[in-house]
Amino acid sequence: MLERFTIDVVSDVVCPWCYIGKRRLEAALALLRETEPDLPVDVRWHPFQLNPDLPPEGVDRRSYLEAKFGGPERAREVYARVEAAGRTVDIPFAFAAIARQPNTQDAHRLIAWAQSRREGDPDALVERLFRAYFLEGHFVGDRELLVRLAAESGYDADDARACLASDAFVAEIAAADRQARELGVSGVPFFVFGGRTALSGAHEPEALLAAIAQARNG
Repeated sequence: MLERFTIDVVSDVVCPWCYIGKRRLEAALALLRETEPDLPVDVRWHPFQLNPDLPPEGVDRRSYLEAKFGGPERAREVYARVEAAGRTVDIPFAFAAIARQPNTQDAHRLIAWAQSRREGDPDALVERLFRAYFLEGHFVGDRELLVRLAAESGYDADDARACLASDAFVAEIAAADRQARELGVSGVPFFVFGGRTALSGAHEPEALLAAIAQARNG
């Protein structure tokens, strides 16, 4: 019986490089399964809020980008590179469809809740959140949308709604986000393989496989 191998991923659901990193991790794990099909792997998602100070209702996306990048032209240049990277992993980013930049606390609370449940698939929920925001232009700060995405990922809608209506996981999300920053995480995605090897950024599958091998052999 092989020991379970854990991969901890620190990310934010409004981080395009995190979505690209997820795709590249999936590609790396597919390659790993070709040589070690019986190795059990657990992927665990951890919160990092890129914009923790945004209000619950979010802010206008265009104004946010202009303030962040110093103008629309610079924003277009940055996102052109992201779109090009996205195409290499079959992510057709639709940045123009995003109207509002959300606060992601509730999205992270939902992911934490999902990982505490027996039913559903947390990875599917994370994927659905990325798709809703980056491909469909949905406002992922809306609780009813989050409930729907949870249901589409195999979770009970009423239970998801009850979680979001409460203060469940608020303290846990804040503590995890704070711990990541205290450990030196300043950008996402950030991967920790087997609790030993850390890697920052959306690296190619080969680099992720090398990090996995290093962690297992260390």
